[in-house]
Amino acid sequence: MAFVRSAWRILVGIKDALVLLFLLLFFGLLYTALSYSPAPVASVSSGALVLDLEGVVVEQPQDINPLASLPGRAPQMKEYRLRDVVTALDAAKTDGNVKAVVLNLDGFLGGGQVALSRIGKALDDVRAAKKPVLAYATLYSADGYQLAAHASEVWLNPFGQVVLAGPGGSRLYYKGLIDKLGVTTHVYRVGTYKSFVEPYIRADQSPEAKQADQALAGALWQNWLDEVGKARPKAKLAAYVADPLAAAQAVRGDLPKAAVNAGLIDKLGEESAFAARVAALVGPSNDKKPGTFAAIDYARYVKANTPANNGQIGVLTIAGEIVDGEAGPGTAAGDTLSDLLYTALTEKSLKALVIRVDSPGGSVLASEKIRGAIMEAKRRGLPVVVSMGNVAASGGYWVSTPADRIFAEPGTITGSIGVFGILPSFEGTLAKIGVTTDGSKTTPLSGEPDLAGGVSPQFDAIAQAGVEQVYTRFVGLVAKARGRTPAQIDGIAQGRVWDGGTARQIGLVDQFGGLEDAIAAAAKLAKLDPATAKPYYIEKAPDKFAQFIENWMSDGAEEAAIPTDLLGRQAWIQRQWAMQAVADAQGLVTGGAMKAACLECRGYGAPQPVAAGEEKSFWAMLVGKLW
Repeated sequence: MAFVRSAWRILVGIKDALVLLFLLLFFGLLYTALSYSPAPVASVSSGALVLDLEGVVVEQPQDINPLASLPGRAPQMKEYRLRDVVTALDAAKTDGNVKAVVLNLDGFLGGGQVALSRIGKALDDVRAAKKPVLAYATLYSADGYQLAAHASEVWLNPFGQVVLAGPGGSRLYYKGLIDKLGVTTHVYRVGTYKSFVEPYIRADQSPEAKQADQALAGALWQNWLDEVGKARPKAKLAAYVADPLAAAQAVRGDLPKAAVNAGLIDKLGEESAFAARVAALVGPSNDKKPGTFAAIDYARYVKANTPANNGQIGVLTIAGEIVDGEAGPGTAAGDTLSDLLYTALTEKSLKALVIRVDSPGGSVLASEKIRGAIMEAKRRGLPVVVSMGNVAASGGYWVSTPADRIFAEPGTITGSIGVFGILPSFEGTLAKIGVTTDGSKTTPLSGEPDLAGGVSPQFDAIAQAGVEQVYTRFVGLVAKARGRTPAQIDGIAQGRVWDGGTARQIGLVDQFGGLEDAIAAAAKLAKLDPATAKPYYIEKAPDKFAQFIENWMSDGAEEAAIPTDLLGRQAWIQRQWAMQAVADAQGLVTGGAMKAACLECRGYGAPQPVAAGEEKSFWAMLVGKLW
């Protein structure tokens, strides 16, 4: 027994020691996380500021899942905040440590015309400060070349290509599949051009939707041509984009040479030759390895140059799909954004409010909840200015209606003032396998909507009336905000999507300008000096412990490998679009029934990243529907 007691005491001692060790490690990690702070400015070295944009530029990045770095998890596509890129470039133009700016666009997938135009302007400012900007890629798409055109030197891999495909392309239509499955699609909508529901009720695009879509694509493409032509006047853009095959045949299929002959590319060279060119301008790296140069890390540079968030002009970002409830950054959740704004109005001495919108819309109720919070700011006497980014359509325009002034860009996609609802029923599907329904009712609406037995005409009429009521409300809000009659707004509404230039002509926006212009205008309305007024970004403060874990784990995290050849890149992009299309379909089934959302808007810019877990659930949902 003495031996057993001794053994037991040893085991208990080992257990206590392990518990103590775990607690010490936990509190040590907690202390480290809470005391974690970005690297100081003094730690930033001298050389070239490197923007290795392998992913997409967004208005507001989604939270990074730290578990993505664990074995067996698929890598995530990176997102770069537009504001951070601009901040880094603005600091670089006057920073003596920054000798040049390097754009590595090998894995760049885009970010929307407005965002890229803003980065292009910042690159122009760097060049105006007499600092070289050099771009390199194996494949330049239209988005990548929109940035590269602002560089002083554009390099292309000798095996690379410049493929300038304008906006446009095909979409998926599910009417044939729905008919084969026996699903009945009940659609309630207002708006001749409200084409979000067309994939579920048609096998092709309606003439009205095609006309509007063609006009939008044409306007955006002309904006692109104008900007790139101005940034790189020696480029023979018109001939190259009109007949790229002829340009290639003129040099016997040598695609890189065709790009050089067209003035799109300055030099052909491997990445090592490009690095040697940069090293000649800024100096070699400390390790002096071949193919390297003195480089300034982008992430550290942004942290070192981001100003304190303590201004008097509140800036609330509404980015991504507008949804009910709560969500993290990159999704415009009604409860989350309204709570953030109410808290800021209570705790901060704000003098004005700027709403930055980059959203294709979504839930009507969530849009109204966000609009209600903005109206509270107006009731407290704060002037409200809206700054539209790439997209501010449908629900994105709904939340813009309280504005005293609306800023947009020529490439902004806006309007889509319309409402729809969609509800599937499966009586036909069940009949195919011999299942029917029957029962009793006490009122005409008992058991409605009956998704198994079919929706009644009474329910259909009530649902349509509800959608029409919301549309009337939407038109009324816009009419009041824009100083027009409801009939005048109805004439330019009907779900039609407009480019920013046309939207300004028809009175949906007030003037052209970016976020900085909107902040300056808000300062003037609040009787503040625009030169000294600073923004206060209304967003959830990152949890320091979570931030530490994220940074610690991301050091070894895998990044998504973006293909650099044409076929591989297109396969990657189409895969992302397919995931987004399935996500949209899932949202129609699981999300709110009544929406103010824009289908056309999803076809422009870069597809949103999809997490691996979500991707699996999307495919499982799709396979489940098919089988």
